[in-house]
Amino acid sequence: MNLSTTLRGERFNFPGLREVFARANEVKSGDLLAGIAAASERERVAAKVVLAGLSLREILDHPLIDPDEDEVSRLILESHDAGAFGPIAGLCVGELRDLILGDDCDGEALAAIGRGLTPEMAAAVAKLMSNKDLIVGAGKIRVVTRCRNTLGERGVLGVRVQPNHPTDDIGGILLAAADGLILGCGDAVIGVNPAADSAETVAAILHALDRLIRELRIPTQACCLAHITTQLQTMERGAPVDLLFQSVAGTEAANRSFGIDLAMLREGRDRVLEHHRGRDVSWAGDQAMYFETGQGSALSAGAHHGVDQLTLEARAYGVARAFDPFLVNSVVGFIGPEYLFDERQIIRAGLEDHFMGKLLGLPMGVDVCYTNHAEADQNSADNLLTLLSAAGCNYFMGVPCSDDVMLNYQSTSYHDALAMRRLFGLGPTPEFAAWLEEVGLTRGLALVDSPPARRAILGCVSSAVDPAGRSRG
Repeated sequence: MNLSTTLRGERFNFPGLREVFARANEVKSGDLLAGIAAASERERVAAKVVLAGLSLREILDHPLIDPDEDEVSRLILESHDAGAFGPIAGLCVGELRDLILGDDCDGEALAAIGRGLTPEMAAAVAKLMSNKDLIVGAGKIRVVTRCRNTLGERGVLGVRVQPNHPTDDIGGILLAAADGLILGCGDAVIGVNPAADSAETVAAILHALDRLIRELRIPTQACCLAHITTQLQTMERGAPVDLLFQSVAGTEAANRSFGIDLAMLREGRDRVLEHHRGRDVSWAGDQAMYFETGQGSALSAGAHHGVDQLTLEARAYGVARAFDPFLVNSVVGFIGPEYLFDERQIIRAGLEDHFMGKLLGLPMGVDVCYTNHAEADQNSADNLLTLLSAAGCNYFMGVPCSDDVMLNYQSTSYHDALAMRRLFGLGPTPEFAAWLEEVGLTRGLALVDSPPARRAILGCVSSAVDPAGRSRG
């Protein structure tokens, strides 16, 4: 491989492929923290020139992390689709960018290309793209998944209702969920991050959400985003698990810091699919997993192997892709300014993550968010939300008033998602849209003020908890 170039008489020599990838990345505070970022804009441009000239075959043949030392690297190589790779094997990264953005390359063609790409190839081409390029490329791709409803079709923008509560109060969770449902949100999932990662708490939340969905016949799914082992414990005790959740990262060591490995994910998926068959649910298919990711997680765990955070994020998508998930989302600004310092970096990372995930065939959503000590505000979130809507993002978060009172960070509200639906002419999933109209909350795609529908939903919430706030399951 040629890892050198000359720019205006200045020679740049890169010692290895990791260094080329890291130096070619746009500015990220995490890469600076790791000491792997470009020292100047000239070096960044030089690294992009070298990266653009590398062939996809060279990237495949030179893993950034030794597969003998990392099971994620082994998974990426063992699951690589050589047949899909064949037609593009001779391309260099710059040519892949031109192909993706070309007028002759549509979503179907990109889906075929994506099956032959490794995560590192997706990361490489993302580094050569402008923000506009990332939007145009992702906007061509639709990744459709099915559970109780159908997510990801063109013209659809889903919303995860995220009714977190600082004390896991069931009444508070259900009331926040009802608020989202009344506003036409919740078709992606009703997903609760529990404050306490105990089997008892998770079971109570799952039973309460399941009762709400069954009583109102809502075509959506529930999830309690506890650790995978806790969810499986509750499932063994009879709790209904629609989607099995886990945060994942791009290296074996980073996943170990989450308390997981690939074998655990395989076992979990097998068990939840068996659980679905035991429940004899008509909607059950093979897409039963929900993964969350985010740039910087491997570095924060001291498990980055000198690889930049964008490339490691792509490798996390390589993990997710192996399990055919119903939902994936990047929690793009959650980890803090040490990794994504300000609005510019958060926006860039959100567009990169969405593009790479879609290119690799994943049903990507994004939690457009930031922590209160980052150089960002709600206008920053509005900017990224709008850009991702233009890029065809599958779903966003719906958090009451954009302020998560349990996780203590800022995200997007039900009203923010509705604004994107109106602005871009989008609607909920088809099944959810039909339900909204059936219960009287919409006419066509327009929300209407329906006191009977509100009373029915709130009455179901009231009946689902006893006076002490416990779930009646």
